[in-house]
Amino acid sequence: MADKSSAAAGGAGGKKKGGKEFTGRQKAAVFLVTVGSEISAEIFKYLREDEIETLTFEIARLETIAPEQKDAVLQEFQEMMMANQFISTGGIDYARELLEKALGSQKAIDIINRLTSSLQVRPFDFIRRTDPAHLLNFIQQEHPQTIALILAYLEPAKASIILQSLPSEVQSDVARRIATMDRTSPEVLREVERVLEKKLSTLSSEDYTTAGGVESIVEILNLVDRGSEKQIIEALEDEDPELAEEIKKRMFVFEDIVMLDDRAIQKVMREVDSAELSKALKSVDTEVQDKIFKNMSKRAAQMLKEDMEFMGPVRLKDVEESQQKIVAIIRHLEDTGEIVVARAGEDELVV
Repeated sequence: MADKSSAAAGGAGGKKKGGKEFTGRQKAAVFLVTVGSEISAEIFKYLREDEIETLTFEIARLETIAPEQKDAVLQEFQEMMMANQFISTGGIDYARELLEKALGSQKAIDIINRLTSSLQVRPFDFIRRTDPAHLLNFIQQEHPQTIALILAYLEPAKASIILQSLPSEVQSDVARRIATMDRTSPEVLREVERVLEKKLSTLSSEDYTTAGGVESIVEILNLVDRGSEKQIIEALEDEDPELAEEIKKRMFVFEDIVMLDDRAIQKVMREVDSAELSKALKSVDTEVQDKIFKNMSKRAAQMLKEDMEFMGPVRLKDVEESQQKIVAIIRHLEDTGEIVVARAGEDELVV
């Protein structure tokens, strides 16, 4: 809890009477007292039980807090959150540049040092603001495993641009490596960065970091053009059928049906069994339900609502199975050209 509190409330500001500095936990306690019980209660919802106990203990121990001490803690909190936002947006160097303009060089350095001492900076932070076209030229001659590692740490939008621009014989290999990637040691990350002749500003934790996996490649494939996606999936079906099937299952989730236009949904509904549809709609939000109901006749929509009402409790497993059957129908209609799902880089709408 001390590390998290320090990350939220920082290092040097907010002194107690007698000149003694607040600890990170004490600053967190001062912050919670200052913002009031309602906001503090909301913050507690995101903390572990032991963290709540620690902060409650620190709040109970607080002595009288002078107004200037409260102001110092709040100001430091604001500066740390601002720095955190800058780092998330553009990386360490970007954050330092903006903070220097706003607060001066020494203040910026102090804030960055305090924040990065408790904040693990994501590997390959230095390439996050690099243009994908330039990055492609930089990495396309690397080994597929190296390319996969880099793409796994990039935003899916950038990773998709690079993946679809790679030679076709490399695309599926890189996609497979991302999907089957699990944990990468700091030593391997540093070696890859060394080969790329770049270094991170900081690598504060020696813990293994998680990247890649099926979800990662699904996010990337959802953003590549349809041609590249099909070519990669077909190659994976030959190389690793089970992995290809797992990826295909996650490429379009049931809730994504709201992205289809009305004519496409009506075509899908003609292929769907009403009993499966009523189960599939049991656990979705009203936006999805309304999208379906508006593309049915009033009588059919009313009958579907009644079926759902009188169905009673349904196992989540059965609901997900029904949703997956409908997703399979959508993908089949897309593959046969009866509906078109727009992809990144394409202008077509669903028809």
